[in-house]
Amino acid sequence: MTDCLFCKIVAKEIPATVVLETDRTLAFRDLNPQAPTHVLVIPKEHHANAAELAVADDGLADDVLKTAHEVAVREGVAETGYRVVFNTGPEAGQTVFHVHAHVLGGRNLTWPPG
Repeated sequence: MTDCLFCKIVAKEIPATVVLETDRTLAFRDLNPQAPTHVLVIPKEHHANAAELAVADDGLADDVLKTAHEVAVREGVAETGYRVVFNTGPEAGQTVFHVHAHVLGGRNLTWPPG
């Protein structure tokens, strides 16, 4: 999609601080971090939200989650705990409509979330 912020990051048209890249996913630091570790993991292929990702391609959602876990390992939060969040739709707080997982950790994460 030509107007999608995350597609432009995948295409290297917009810079990002990349943490991990695989053939099918890209992980980069959130510009407005909500925890010491706050990394976004996206599929390189455009899908608007988690629901679309789930039905779009066999194995792509798995790749996003595997990348999220590897980010947690590399960031040193896998042992102490981390959260993976998909916001789907405007009322859930989704502002960029290219599916992305937030990997959050490095502090005590309370429940329920805000």
